[in-house]
Amino acid sequence: MQSARTESMEDAKEMADLEKYRALGGWVEKPDDLQPALEGDVSADVVIVGAGFAGLSAALELAKRGAKVIVLEREFAGFGASGRNAGYLAGALGLEYDLFLKDIGNEKAKQIVRYYEDAVTFVEGKLKEHGIDCDYNQSGLIRAGIHPSQEEKVREGMRIGAELGLQSDFLDEAQMRARGIPTAFLFGNYVPRGGTLNPGKYVMGLRRAALRAGVKIYENTPLLSYTEGAVIQVKTPRGSASAPVLMLATNAYTPQLGLLADKVVPLRISAIETEPLSEAQLAALGWPRREGIVTAHWTMESHRLTAHNTLVLTTKRIHYPYGSKTPNVPDYDQYRELRVALHDRFPTLKGIALRACWSGYISFANDALPVVGTTGANQNVYYAAGCSGHGVAAQSMVGHMIAERIRGTEPPLLAALSHETPATLSEPFRWCVVNGALAGANVLDDLVNRKVRDAAGPA
Repeated sequence: MQSARTESMEDAKEMADLEKYRALGGWVEKPDDLQPALEGDVSADVVIVGAGFAGLSAALELAKRGAKVIVLEREFAGFGASGRNAGYLAGALGLEYDLFLKDIGNEKAKQIVRYYEDAVTFVEGKLKEHGIDCDYNQSGLIRAGIHPSQEEKVREGMRIGAELGLQSDFLDEAQMRARGIPTAFLFGNYVPRGGTLNPGKYVMGLRRAALRAGVKIYENTPLLSYTEGAVIQVKTPRGSASAPVLMLATNAYTPQLGLLADKVVPLRISAIETEPLSEAQLAALGWPRREGIVTAHWTMESHRLTAHNTLVLTTKRIHYPYGSKTPNVPDYDQYRELRVALHDRFPTLKGIALRACWSGYISFANDALPVVGTTGANQNVYYAAGCSGHGVAAQSMVGHMIAERIRGTEPPLLAALSHETPATLSEPFRWCVVNGALAGANVLDDLVNRKVRDAAGPA
């Protein structure tokens, strides 16, 4: 009887937690100075579609170089992935070498590692340049193992990374405990570069800087279509814009615009955030440096503390929606899975209430590398997609570099990103293969999780 009552109370608590869904993501609110939608016909030197990290970074650099820039955003700046991610300012730690190294070779891979690593320093510089306070904690990051069976995978990733120029250190269990890392994380690959930030504050800081620089941002203005030519014509619900250059900084939403549908797929990821931890809970947890932690699962978990002492968990499960659609809907099954991960990794916090849960989309190419280039008869339609969940630093710098290319400079690291992206399958095979592969990863990860629970014994 008591057991049934306890389970009923837990179920009720879980349902209350899941009512914390936020359609905006957990880091942003609609800005008080929402910019008016485009009405009528306007012109510029460059039209950018998408007001996230890439689009706003490009707009800032273009404005700095004297260009007249228009940014079209279907909701408001930061509404998409830029305001929904975990807030890791990360370099090359998360690269999946086995997906691309064989095809592109070591020399190009070294340049790609450098691109990811340099992107961290780039963003740190922009935070200072534009006076953006986004709770940046330059703590470094850890890719951690939760079971001894993951050590070989972590060490192999370190070995390849070192060959390609990524500097990192292996922390054994004693070193992890000496740093105060929570005990669920046994060992890890530590990189001192980067850390965690509030991505909502960061993207809103870029938005403010762009407006100050004279960039014209039209919010609540979706792109309906565009017509290629020496001057590109862009149609919106109540107006149009024309420019000799168009940049699509639309990431996971790009296939819906008729571009890159055979190169990238949108993947839905989810996040939960707890209520603020008490002083006693923080003290019991340890974690004094608050390093961002990702796990060595096939589908990683990410764990981090925020500036206001909440705990954010993301990813855990990933889903591909049929037809590359991106509905802005809750994913309650994934929130439950993240709740399980919260209990598994932080048993002292079992029962803590959730402040929020949300979902959003990243874009993923088969080689997990960025997809950057130009298209059109005049090669004046620029695009950037394929952030693969590592976009805070990388998409910020790629937007800046595309702006440099538009104004006649060829950044060497942008050229290094140029490669033949493997084509995706057509539907329904794409849906079957992508979600089948994700399901297989879940099975392997669940096996590791079960071993950890069995070793820990009854909760």
